[in-house]
Amino acid sequence: MTRFTLHGIFASGPTYKVGLMLNLTGTPYDYEHVDLRSGAHKADAFLAKNRYGQVPVLEDREKDECLCQSSVILDFLADETGKFGGKDRSTRLRAREWQFWGAGALTTGIYRSRAVKLGFFKFPEQVVEANFQMGLNAVKELNTLLDGRDWLVGAGPTIADVDIYGIAAYAPQAGMDLSVYPAVRKWMKRMEALPGFKDVDTCLPQKSVKA
Repeated sequence: MTRFTLHGIFASGPTYKVGLMLNLTGTPYDYEHVDLRSGAHKADAFLAKNRYGQVPVLEDREKDECLCQSSVILDFLADETGKFGGKDRSTRLRAREWQFWGAGALTTGIYRSRAVKLGFFKFPEQVVEANFQMGLNAVKELNTLLDGRDWLVGAGPTIADVDIYGIAAYAPQAGMDLSVYPAVRKWMKRMEALPGFKDVDTCLPQKSVKA
């Protein structure tokens, strides 16, 4: 029996982050599609796995526990697999800093702008513009911080790169042109060259699948 089951939906950025991490670490997993439109995430059976009623959830049969919040799951998988966790405590802490940074303006700006573009949400025009500008400013900051660096922390990829990539990858769907941010594009190409990498369109199935 496969140890892990990832519960999520293919259109979810946070679920993509976890799916990407599982693939990059070569970790087999079952995938359980959660139909948000039918309210499956608010059903008692799902709330027993995640009290917040959100995706993703990583179910660990070996430890008989369920983890939620994508950044926490990435941290857990780094420990369990010994990959992408950084070479020492300082590197890990810097990676966590990046994850908290990404959860702010980058996530809000890109994910909300994408949701509007795809017709998932409607906001007043001034809110739409504010979210878009927030995301764009965060991308600009990311580009500046990546200038002259191959990876976000240290000499190799960490959970910081997986986490931030899982946000930035949706920028085009939010209407943001990343071609004008060369440091971001070069970094993304390095991520996309890693063994096991899968993009936002191919990583997650649209139905439940066994490993």
